[in-house]
Amino acid sequence: MLTNNILRCVVRLLVASGALIFLPLVPSTRAADPLRIGLSISLTGPTAAAGKQVLAGLEIWRDDVNAKGGLLGRPVELVYYDDQGSPANAPGIYAKLTGIDKVDLLIGPYSTNVIAAAMPAIIQNNRTTIGIFGLGANKAFNYPKYFSMNSQGPSTANYSKCVFELARAQSPKPTKVALIGAEVEYSRNALDGARENAKAMGFDIVFERTYPVSTPDFAPVVRAMQAANPDVVFGATLPVDTVGIVRAANEINFKPKMIGGAMLGLLVTGIKQQLGPLINGYISNEFYIPAPSLQFAGTKAMMEEYQRRAAKLNTDPLGYTYPPYAYAAGQILAKAVTETKALDDDKLADYLRKTTFETVIGPIAFGAQGEWKDPRIICIQFQGITGNQLEQFTDWSRQVVVYPDKYKSGNLIYPFEKAATAQR
Repeated sequence: MLTNNILRCVVRLLVASGALIFLPLVPSTRAADPLRIGLSISLTGPTAAAGKQVLAGLEIWRDDVNAKGGLLGRPVELVYYDDQGSPANAPGIYAKLTGIDKVDLLIGPYSTNVIAAAMPAIIQNNRTTIGIFGLGANKAFNYPKYFSMNSQGPSTANYSKCVFELARAQSPKPTKVALIGAEVEYSRNALDGARENAKAMGFDIVFERTYPVSTPDFAPVVRAMQAANPDVVFGATLPVDTVGIVRAANEINFKPKMIGGAMLGLLVTGIKQQLGPLINGYISNEFYIPAPSLQFAGTKAMMEEYQRRAAKLNTDPLGYTYPPYAYAAGQILAKAVTETKALDDDKLADYLRKTTFETVIGPIAFGAQGEWKDPRIICIQFQGITGNQLEQFTDWSRQVVVYPDKYKSGNLIYPFEKAATAQR
């Protein structure tokens, strides 16, 4: 009470002396609260090389959106946690994002293994998400608010189809197939699709093996595969085991007539440089390449910005696969929010289901289980790699598109031994 009386006396004195000037009251303003988008991403662990690129693509998208005023008049903020590439970490992260952080929107996670593990937490909270590079991750859940940024479309068999169709086109047709992959959800789903293609196209599976991600030496695995004498090898491998298998095959001189497929290490520039000529003849299932026929609105600017940032971020210097897919996921989410003028998960999922989106990787529409309605699988063969120089991996005459005919830039060199020893 005494303090209030003193304050009133001071005010009277100031008014009397003319020292106090009354100004009109102006409502206080503050910047709009950020619109927070939560995700799990592998920044360490076995898939970190790809996860860091995914995050970089999302950050470029965030910066572009914020430069244009954000979403719904609010700046976009990414809230993310390192899942270390471990499915065991995913449920807790998504529970935290939704229950404690109370993010406005979800995106991700990245990778089949982590997406599958995160799905129960996402479903329990009735949230919409766009998973990045999930292969059949929703097939066990059939959750209507999950959408996939992966180009194989509604069937996991599409993921391996190029290898089997290329093999079937050879004369005489090879007949014996080996399937190999890691003991993770991604590889299991890819091998399920490969098994389906082998049966449909009349191939005999003479060898099938999965191995722990922690496998230190792949020579015994490759020797066992060599003993089965397959004509065609389809691999569904993570980056680290890709290196182990390629090196082991070279050391024991294992040369089937065709080898490759969904070997994720062959999408990482640093691994391609490390292996150099050892990857000649390998077939690689690509998600996006900057070929002239695959340039869309914003593609060039986005890729140039990624490559400007790559050195500072210590990520893949080229970033042909992961950053554009992540950026496109952001574009899709932004379009849904802008057009619905809402953050409601039901409204967003409904809009995502019925809309075709124009993105930096082309038009995308979602169908059953949130997969792409129209699959787009591109296979290249490494031809004429002579060293470890980065420039070789910007040269599409050395990474030749051999499938499909729509994007084809050259012919498959068959058998593998011919491609492995060919000189430019």
